[in-house]
Amino acid sequence: MRELQGKRLQKLVQYVYHNVPFYRNKMQGMNVAPEDIVTIDDIVKLPFTTKQDLRDNYPYGLQAAPASEIVRVHASSGTTGNPTIVGYTRKDLAVWSEVMTRCLTAFGVTRDDTFSVSYGYGLFTGGLGAHYGVENLGATVILASTGNTEKHIRLIRDLKISGIACTPSYALYLAETLEKMGLTKEDIGLRIGAFGAEPWTENMRKEIDEPLGLKGYNIYGLSEIMGPGVSYECSEQNGSHICEDHFYPEIINPDTLEQLPRGQQGELVFTTLTKEGMPVIRYRTRDLTHLNYEKCRCGRTMVRMGRIVGRSDDMLIIRGVNVFPYQIESVLVGMQDVGPNYEIVVTNKGYMDYIEVKVEVNDARMLERYGEVCTKTAAARILGCSVSKVKAMLADGRLALACAGTMVDVRSIAGYIQQPRQNDEAARQRKMGRKWAA
Repeated sequence: MRELQGKRLQKLVQYVYHNVPFYRNKMQGMNVAPEDIVTIDDIVKLPFTTKQDLRDNYPYGLQAAPASEIVRVHASSGTTGNPTIVGYTRKDLAVWSEVMTRCLTAFGVTRDDTFSVSYGYGLFTGGLGAHYGVENLGATVILASTGNTEKHIRLIRDLKISGIACTPSYALYLAETLEKMGLTKEDIGLRIGAFGAEPWTENMRKEIDEPLGLKGYNIYGLSEIMGPGVSYECSEQNGSHICEDHFYPEIINPDTLEQLPRGQQGELVFTTLTKEGMPVIRYRTRDLTHLNYEKCRCGRTMVRMGRIVGRSDDMLIIRGVNVFPYQIESVLVGMQDVGPNYEIVVTNKGYMDYIEVKVEVNDARMLERYGEVCTKTAAARILGCSVSKVKAMLADGRLALACAGTMVDVRSIAGYIQQPRQNDEAARQRKMGRKWAA
């Protein structure tokens, strides 16, 4: 594999050096020439690429293939700044279909399945990425997209749809709608779920799998790299296999930018080894994870990435304690009375930092059980401490926590109602943890 990766890296560097002024200028500034890249280990000689680089070169500044060879254009789903415009050649689309087929096969999808693609179609890569993967496998694809969930459920039942690709939050909403319609998992017969485009926890997996009667698998991708299909879970569900013959992964220290030893957690970096339209070199995803190079029990030898534990630009340091949104989310998801959407607010009073967690509640009567919800266990899980180190006390509507000598004030999970829980579908599809204030 490393020999193949090295050959493809050599070809890639030659290609971008002669076709992308951005990379040529970067390499010349580092006194690096294409002939300096001989093996995959030489990748450390190459420059990094960031999201800002893509925005600064909007729209087509990083495109390597001529316009005549670009047959499709997608864009990132970001809400701020210039979008990331990504062009694809026919070969790129063929590779994308191939890696998506690998994903679906690992999930257990066969030609006999009927698969509903419920990601959004359009500039977002999710819809068409999954769509072409299903078709390439030979299964039947249903272009459900998003919206009209009750009709979608009837189609799942009547067309005997066995698999669905969507966001985890939409899957949760699907389960809620199913219950409201008076139907059960036995009525619809779903078997496989391909969930991605937003972070989700093991607790969310349970909340999705059980009411829908399926087995949900994680799928990972970025528009900048290709789209969905960069990595995928297998039957073991112990990490996601990276298609490393096409996407070379690294783990770096986000501060020093140095590669970390195998197994250590750091920032995930990708290089597209075979992409023609808009290849990227050492793209900093900002996702924090680790890589596992041990052979998986499923038999696959491709390296596995662990679950994304946060982002290098999202970590909060509250009086010496590292706090990631996923830690808070993992607690909230396990609470029956709390909705999936939350907001973290960081404030400063004097010389002390404070965080507040604002959530939706399912029932206002929950406030009557204030003390029951704000338990020492929940506090300990949020801060990553043992229960014995957590002292909880109620004062002025706040839960004060003392952890290993560090005092952090966290608004009671039940003490704030952001708004009544909405029943509209759009609210269910908001990405968890996306709303920030500091």
